[in-house]
Amino acid sequence: MSLVWVTGTSGAGKSSLCGVLRERGELAVDADWEGYNRWVDRVSGQVVVDPPDPVPPGWLDRYGWRIDRAQVERLAARTREADGYLCGCVENEEEVWDLFDVVVCLVIGDDVVRSRLRGRTGNSFGKHPEELAAALQHNSHVEGDYRRRGAVIVDGTLPLEEVADAVTRARRTPRPSRPPRTRPTPPS
Repeated sequence: MSLVWVTGTSGAGKSSLCGVLRERGELAVDADWEGYNRWVDRVSGQVVVDPPDPVPPGWLDRYGWRIDRAQVERLAARTREADGYLCGCVENEEEVWDLFDVVVCLVIGDDVVRSRLRGRTGNSFGKHPEELAAALQHNSHVEGDYRRRGAVIVDGTLPLEEVADAVTRARRTPRPSRPPRTRPTPPS
């Protein structure tokens, strides 16, 4: 079966898509809200237990949103029997790419980023000017970066059901020149 990494800029629709996939009975995990991602001090490596909200000026220069490889390995083990989707965006995703069969990037324009982040109700990231600037900076290169990596590109401005259809079709599209998938050994 396949493990699919669904990523994109803040506001691209990853969390909403995760909800639709779950409603369809798919194994779908929101990395941001289900314990896979956390803020980490890039200097000390320490996990930030209680991050500020909103972040103060300069905070994003020192702290990064990172994924926990062990969590992704556990999810990969669960996808031996069924397809699974992990939805999120982190700065260290290269450390877990070998665990995914397919990578999908949701793309949206800058005006959509601004509009969606301003209108968010369940997540405050992006409402603060520094956070919005970081999201827009990421958005300026995300599509090109993922195209070069062989990801499946999906228009995140389509109706959510169409995005979900495109993402579920993509699970059958393996990444070109992908390293062999590493699966954790189950405990004995």
